[in-house]
Amino acid sequence: MSNPGLIKSYKVGAAVAPRRIVTLASGEVVQATAATDALIGVSDLGAANAGDVADVVLSDLADVEYGGNVAEGDWLTADDDGKAVAAAPGAGAYASIIGQAMVAGADGDIGLVHIAKHTLTGETV
Repeated sequence: MSNPGLIKSYKVGAAVAPRRIVTLASGEVVQATAATDALIGVSDLGAANAGDVADVVLSDLADVEYGGNVAEGDWLTADDDGKAVAAAPGAGAYASIIGQAMVAGADGDIGLVHIAKHTLTGETV
């Protein structure tokens, strides 16, 4: 169970599913679609239609839907559907990080992320 910190309401630019990683687009929130998006937080209950309002958890702990196998402690980024996946940028590439997984899980599980936004760069070997 999450212990959210700062929660802000945003107008959504398109439907946003519950517990998905989100980004801003023209001042509105949309689901993230790539590890390189500028990730801002995790939707709470989501919003069904463009123009609706969704609460977004911006700090502390948030429930998030996993999009693949996640180990406790993994740094998380977004997949193409706004689900949290383990970040694994290739050499010279980067991933925007929403935070660190507090529990392990698999695709479709609701996990817990400690929001700690930053970027992670792949190492050149």
